[in-house]
Amino acid sequence: MIRAAVLPAVGSALEITGIELPEPGPGQVRVRLAAAGVCHSDLSLSNGTMTVPVPAVLGHEGAGTVVSVGEGVTHVAPGDGVVLNWAPSCGECHPCSLGEVWLCVNALNGTANVYARTEDGTELHPGLNVAAFAEETVVAGNCVLPAPDGVPLTDAALLGCAVLTGWGAIHHSARVRAGETVAVFGVGGVGLATLQAARIAGASTIVAVDVSPEKEELARAAGATEYVVASDTTAKDIRRLTGGHGADVAVECVGRAATIRTAWESTRRGGRTTVVGIGGRDQKVTFNALEIFHWGRTLAGCVYGNSNPAEDLPVLAGHIRAGRLDLSTLVTERITLDGIPGAFDNMLAGKGGRALVVF
Repeated sequence: MIRAAVLPAVGSALEITGIELPEPGPGQVRVRLAAAGVCHSDLSLSNGTMTVPVPAVLGHEGAGTVVSVGEGVTHVAPGDGVVLNWAPSCGECHPCSLGEVWLCVNALNGTANVYARTEDGTELHPGLNVAAFAEETVVAGNCVLPAPDGVPLTDAALLGCAVLTGWGAIHHSARVRAGETVAVFGVGGVGLATLQAARIAGASTIVAVDVSPEKEELARAAGATEYVVASDTTAKDIRRLTGGHGADVAVECVGRAATIRTAWESTRRGGRTTVVGIGGRDQKVTFNALEIFHWGRTLAGCVYGNSNPAEDLPVLAGHIRAGRLDLSTLVTERITLDGIPGAFDNMLAGKGGRALVVF
């Protein structure tokens, strides 16, 4: 028996309870969690913005130590540190054949599996494949990657989602060049990682935007050179801070129609907007045909930072070891499993950066 955060049904409160976890079968790995980040996607799963089979154990950003492996697993062994990969690519579908592994159509097939049971025998699904909100988990072998050398596992947990997403938004999706100006909307865990990635890319002016004035210190520590409290004049404020032109790149980390529209309006003519935030189906963004022609801007979605975790983790590890990327600045709260509901409340209230469950 281990303790885990179970979502009984969409819209229900999380239950911190004991579950029965089987030993790994062929091709599977059992991992003892060191830490798990509380991501807005977990909140989106709990409230139905994103859908997965329930009841489920949530949590998808984590790292830990291999306890045991099933038959056929050779790339990791008991005692190895690993980072969980919640969106493993199959290597066979059309996007994978194009090298776009972040768009793998089979990445979330594992969420339909029954991977554990509650004490009364209720079948449980792994929320986003890896069920990181638990003391231990059993995952498919392709859901674990070797943890980078020299990076504590509690820090490495953040690499599994927030950092890969923020890094990829800047380096893979928007492809920020040295000297360009960048605006980042939303200063949560992903937003803070995006700000650091923009700084590493050599952006000149980096504008952080959030509804909370209290997040300015966090944003500037991550790399923001300017801070704007969101208002009706946000786009004008950003143009004023970028020579009157608008930012070369805007990254939206919120997932709201109004914020996406403002991010697009805040870029210069020919500017680029990358949308990282996951919004609901009711969030409609509208444009008229003339402005699309006149402004010549681009608007792009971004899944998992358009990253290939196997290739990007070693790159990120190099930046961490060199002191260019500081994972500790993303974390504003360290909690236990019992603190996850409170972390959800803080996200809804727009408070803090990343909450990290430390086991």
